[in-house]
Amino acid sequence: MSDLQCPATLLVARDGHAAYAHPGLLTDDGGWLTDVGATQMVVLAERLAADPSVRISAVYSSPLARSVQSGRLVSDALGVSHEIVGGLEERAVGELTGQQVGNAMMAQVMHAWTTGDLSAAVPGGEDGYQVVRRARQAMESIADQHRGESVLVLAHRWIMSVVLPRLCHNVRDDLAIDHVVPHGVPARVRVDADGWVLDEWPGHRRA
Repeated sequence: MSDLQCPATLLVARDGHAAYAHPGLLTDDGGWLTDVGATQMVVLAERLAADPSVRISAVYSSPLARSVQSGRLVSDALGVSHEIVGGLEERAVGELTGQQVGNAMMAQVMHAWTTGDLSAAVPGGEDGYQVVRRARQAMESIADQHRGESVLVLAHRWIMSVVLPRLCHNVRDDLAIDHVVPHGVPARVRVDADGWVLDEWPGHRRA
């Protein structure tokens, strides 16, 4: 393991736009990248390759199919390794599987998480504490392997919206309420022995 005082830089981005077997219904299905989603990942790779401030050492993705496809596209374009990491999956929908996207109960739970109540949960699903814990473990493991380096982590909307603000001590927990998470635009996070610092949210650079 490298020196813990040497920060790892995680560029955490939402995977590309996806399609699903049953559009408009809640599901834990991984979906698959659309042509739009693939283009978003190509653009992401091009931007990273052209950025003189960062050199990506590796790409990591969640096990969901759309994230794996996204990771392979970007890693192939950058010529670096791609690894699938458990713990980065999107929030589970539990017993709401098959309900309409926009379901009132799911919306209430997501609002609770982004405004501070991590105890909320849908029946058969995780609460916010469980999501934060597993995602933190996954990203800490990645950071420990890449001290002094920069890596791309392809995750999901709610992993970024709920988890990152709670790990980074320099932002409010409800950061994502006013700042949406677009596909393929990374947040920049520094991780070292002193904790997590958010340097940039998609479209919003920290002072």
